[in-house]
Amino acid sequence: MEVVSLHSPPCCHLNRRLLVKKRSSRQQVKIPLCRKRRILCSKVHYRTESRALSNKDHSLLNGKVTRPSKPVEGFSGDSNGYVIGSEDEVGSMSGTGDSVTMVLIPGLPDESNGECGAPISSCFWEWKPKFNVHYEISGSQNVNSPPLLFLPGFGVGSFHYEKQLKDLGRDYRVWAIDFLGQGMSLPTENPTSSSKEEDLVWGFGDKTEPWATDLVYSMDLWRDQVLYFVEEVIGEPVYLVGNSLGGFVALYFAARNPQLVKGVTLLNATPFWGFLPNPIKSPRLARIFSWSGTFPLPESIRKLTEFVWQRISDPECIADVLRQVYADHSLNVDNVFHCILETTQHPAAAASFASIMFAPQAQLSFREALSRCDMNGVPICLMYGKEDPWVKPVWGLEVKKHVPEAPYYEISPAGHCPHDEVPEVVNYLLRGWIKSLESQGAAALPLLDDMQSENIQSSIAKDLEFVRQGSNKSVIVRFMGSSFSLWNRMESYFTSRFAKLETK
Repeated sequence: MEVVSLHSPPCCHLNRRLLVKKRSSRQQVKIPLCRKRRILCSKVHYRTESRALSNKDHSLLNGKVTRPSKPVEGFSGDSNGYVIGSEDEVGSMSGTGDSVTMVLIPGLPDESNGECGAPISSCFWEWKPKFNVHYEISGSQNVNSPPLLFLPGFGVGSFHYEKQLKDLGRDYRVWAIDFLGQGMSLPTENPTSSSKEEDLVWGFGDKTEPWATDLVYSMDLWRDQVLYFVEEVIGEPVYLVGNSLGGFVALYFAARNPQLVKGVTLLNATPFWGFLPNPIKSPRLARIFSWSGTFPLPESIRKLTEFVWQRISDPECIADVLRQVYADHSLNVDNVFHCILETTQHPAAAASFASIMFAPQAQLSFREALSRCDMNGVPICLMYGKEDPWVKPVWGLEVKKHVPEAPYYEISPAGHCPHDEVPEVVNYLLRGWIKSLESQGAAALPLLDDMQSENIQSSIAKDLEFVRQGSNKSVIVRFMGSSFSLWNRMESYFTSRFAKLETK
């Protein structure tokens, strides 16, 4: 088996041996704890403080990357308070401005007060020769609890689900994987060979290595990756949870393999991915395009990749993206920022990015996958951050329209990554939804335990309050019932506004 940490410098020599290196500021790794079925696991002890960065410069594609020691600009690094200026703004974010019921929910494990989160193990699984999948697992001792598998969005990895692994791992068996071509599942060898003595950037060579023949980091590859991971590593049907790109992959996988899925939760799932036609679905149209994400990259694509990569891998660009997708700028996102930055420094990162961008579409569209899941009776739960600038609420409402029986929770304020921004809320809703399914409806859905079924056909909103690092926090969560429509929402909004004007 061949395993290597992506945190080695781009110019490092990678030997064909088992290797796991310490992720210096995020974890301490002890080797080995367990090895089974081509799997290496190491215990990870997460620290509560933010990651410290050096000022050492790294270069890739002639672009310099400076790793600052200060928090990401635009984020205060303090988690006391959301980015809203007043109570009026809280009301406007709730959708209607009408009063809501307060519900106290548990916070995350507070390690400063002696509360222990679930320990996390960092593992590698060899799917195929040279195809090493990194994943993290917690809660292995909960053998009688249902398994959960978290799928990441584009550009991130299992590290983005640390708050779910530590919290939900106390009750469930929880896995989070890195898609091939992302995070720590980037290749450990150059997929191309070159006449040059040494390539600092992989995938730009002259000829494809045999193991990388037909390799494309596509939706179909990730679907198959999840399939074999569930079958070989988990070994039983799972609850899938996916954010953004991971949401589409989760839905796609469930549509093709409903027998392996207990339920799917979509967290601001992107409803589209890929621009080029799928060669199986549209073979004639696909032949028009001479290149679709394979290695090595054509010369024209290399120049485009160099141009784009120098910009998007720049720390300021990464920080700017985080400022867009997180509604709460008081949240400490240093860990996410640094993990993304480290990934960009891997020698295969640039070519992998190009492969992903030019990969063919999935064999099923998002809507086709959704319809097939609905037809096969796959339970679906929708959780969407309302302030997402990319996958705006209209996309979530469109999904709700096609699966009207699916519970829909709109969280505000929260952006594109609600699981990281308000993990207390997402974890609470996940626990409740899974409990309801496992009890075959004997347990009510989250937020509905004090409601009668005839009162939940449209929508209700509740103020979920919790404690984070000693401070009280709250968000508005709106549940939308089976008969909810966009017209209902507009009607409720204008009714509440007119009522306020009449009282003035």
